[in-house]
Amino acid sequence: MTSPGRFENKVVFVTGAARGQGRAEAVRFASEGADVIAIDACTEFASTAYPGATRDDLAETVRLVESTGRRIVASTADVRDFDGLSRALADGIEQLGRLDVVIANAGICSGALSWEITAEQWQETVDVNLTGTFHTAKAAVPYLIEQGEGGAVVFTSSVSGLKGTPFTGHYVATKHGITGLAKTMANELGEHRIRVNTVHPAGVDTGMKVRDLHPLIARYASTLGSIYQNSLPYRITQPEDVAAVVAWVCSDEAKYITGAQIPVDLGNLIR
Repeated sequence: MTSPGRFENKVVFVTGAARGQGRAEAVRFASEGADVIAIDACTEFASTAYPGATRDDLAETVRLVESTGRRIVASTADVRDFDGLSRALADGIEQLGRLDVVIANAGICSGALSWEITAEQWQETVDVNLTGTFHTAKAAVPYLIEQGEGGAVVFTSSVSGLKGTPFTGHYVATKHGITGLAKTMANELGEHRIRVNTVHPAGVDTGMKVRDLHPLIARYASTLGSIYQNSLPYRITQPEDVAAVVAWVCSDEAKYITGAQIPVDLGNLIR
């Protein structure tokens, strides 16, 4: 069993929890005392060059959370499906008794020059990244308001939510949209003591190998490659590093922070 932590007797809802940042966040919050409601689509996406998460991946997240001594209610649900997401969340709250933290993490990425993005690429990226985040907030916020004890919401954006990262125009548009939505919701929910923030990682070692992006970076390295460079001497961030920042911004240690854009970017954004 874990010792009491910052999230003892609290419940966190994480989307995209089967692997990568979502799994790391579920495990981090559990290690600090939280019970977890976890969902993942566990499906293949038509527009991505990497395999989707699987039910076995989600089962491994369950195993890791339970190894901390905490409870987890995990479901296969797609953030594009508002009704399915809502049912999964309601079932988790019924079993675990409350809701305190919401992490809208599910997302996809692919690479193309902006004018060569297909209509299908554009629509799938918008549906998962932006509409999926909206669905997550729309389903969860009424529970936080009704509970009347405040809460914390974090949207996973990206450095691409704050700069014009080349070759990912569809992804950039969704991540900027997420950032703007969070700012508006932070204003609207402040009176309820519900904080809404975004985190902005640079590259994270999540298993999302965007193989259609890397050749474009190499082709335009002499003119645009520097946009992808970091100031700190690290190539990539680990999911656990992002999870640690998310846990902090959701904790009482950050209770005065809302509507903020928190970089976890290896110094990428200062270039």
